[in-house]
Amino acid sequence: MSRALRQAGIPASAVGAYAQEVIAGRTLVSTNPMVAFSPASTIKLVTTQAALQVLGPTFNWKTAAYASGSQSGDVLNGDLILRGGGDPRLTMESLWLFLRQIREKGVRQINGDLVLDRSLFAPHAFDAALFDGAPHKPYNAGPDALLLNYHAFALRLIPDQSNGTARISVEPPVAGLSVQGPALVEGDCGDWKAALTPDMTDNSISVAGNYPYACGENTLYVHPYQMSRAAYFGAVFRRLWNEMGGTLKGQVRDGALPEQARLLAQWQSAPLTQVIQDINKFSNNVMARQLLLTLASQSSGAPATPEEGEAAVRSWMRERGIDAPEMVLDNGSGLSRSTRIAPLTMARVLLAAYNSPVMPEFIASLPLAAYDGTMRNRLREKSVAGRAHIKTGSLEGVRASAGYVMAASGKWYAVVCMVNHARAAAAGPALDQLVQWIYENG
Repeated sequence: MSRALRQAGIPASAVGAYAQEVIAGRTLVSTNPMVAFSPASTIKLVTTQAALQVLGPTFNWKTAAYASGSQSGDVLNGDLILRGGGDPRLTMESLWLFLRQIREKGVRQINGDLVLDRSLFAPHAFDAALFDGAPHKPYNAGPDALLLNYHAFALRLIPDQSNGTARISVEPPVAGLSVQGPALVEGDCGDWKAALTPDMTDNSISVAGNYPYACGENTLYVHPYQMSRAAYFGAVFRRLWNEMGGTLKGQVRDGALPEQARLLAQWQSAPLTQVIQDINKFSNNVMARQLLLTLASQSSGAPATPEEGEAAVRSWMRERGIDAPEMVLDNGSGLSRSTRIAPLTMARVLLAAYNSPVMPEFIASLPLAAYDGTMRNRLREKSVAGRAHIKTGSLEGVRASAGYVMAASGKWYAVVCMVNHARAAAAGPALDQLVQWIYENG
């Protein structure tokens, strides 16, 4: 590892590493263990482990539908209110099943409005461009108590020579929005994404620029940051509701649940164990933000804030004797320039997780080296393949890894390594060498 770092031009002062056997406690590696480093997405291990133990592995999120006014036959003479519970994985398929429940309660025509209650999370001005100036990237979507489909669109570009444009198929499907694709041009495909400019408002979805016919069909994933949450939810709701034979006479708007409203139906999410697999294996930043705010809502009530979420995590850590004065959790996802943690603190969280009742669920949520998640293409030709569960982290100037290695001896080790340097992008081989070395020498 040291040689690989030197070859990459990364000094020892820019590296923090710690590895310890989980049972006997033998320290195998210790480099700058108490220096606060930017951990990138490896901080998700802190958020998800705290959630597993505080909320419990079977915890699920509930999204509820209420009705105001009276119902005459299949006509609701009032509003339909959807109250968000912070579900990180309320997908279009989930919404379809939820709306089927509402239809089964006899509601077909809604003469009032669709009211979206997002009050579980505290409102705040979210700047999707703040982190890296790329607000249209799906990972830059902000948290939302009524988050639908990660507040993202998958735009399928389909070349249509008859009108000289690339037709756009929108997923999730929408109603009431105009859709316009880019112009078709000749030439090689190349970096087709760089030539396109997505633009999404409350009334339209368009992709400007030129799209080479040679590219065939491709999918562009975008965060419609210019579109309000109500407009996004409303466009998807109207499409699904119409397909079910329903009608909505009023508008779609944000609002609070009236006291006199009656419960119609309730959607329950997948359990927390499944959600943390998405967060850790695929490093889903939006879901991690949701999870931190869920911890806040469960500990302090609504409206939940990231600061309250961090307080809940620190409380869990203190109960296990983990003092972390250097830690800055920020939004809980690692998509941040202010997040900090020391390698030893991270290792202590991993050790606490290994010795907890939810150890199997937690380890199963981490990418398996050479097999899945963000580690599926790493360590494939090494003997440690399939014997290490490693969460990765990557930002500009940051490379990190943290997790567990089952050494050839049969002993388990918690391992953490963080590199903060302008040349951190070249540190990947060194991080992998550390995992292999622990397997061979542990």
